[in-house]
Amino acid sequence: MSEPKNEPDDLDKPDDLDEEDLIRSEFESIVSGMSLDESAPTTYLDELDRIDQEGFVQPNPPRQTPKGFIFSAKRAINRWLKRGYHEDDGATL
Repeated sequence: MSEPKNEPDDLDKPDDLDEEDLIRSEFESIVSGMSLDESAPTTYLDELDRIDQEGFVQPNPPRQTPKGFIFSAKRAINRWLKRGYHEDDGATL
């Protein structure tokens, strides 16, 4: 005659329960060590408000001479041409 079939779901249930209990106990041990009254004296939003009150001072770089601009552009192009990798970035010269 036919033997009763052991379905995999029936076999996995005790392991699943043990795993769930393990996860639950780990979570509870982590949460038990936390305290809600250990907050920082200021928050990120407080820091943003402080910056807004002080005002943002834009950087003022020195003006570049035309000769310096050309030198900087040549150096940037040479660095780009001599880079170590040449992926197809869609740019062609």
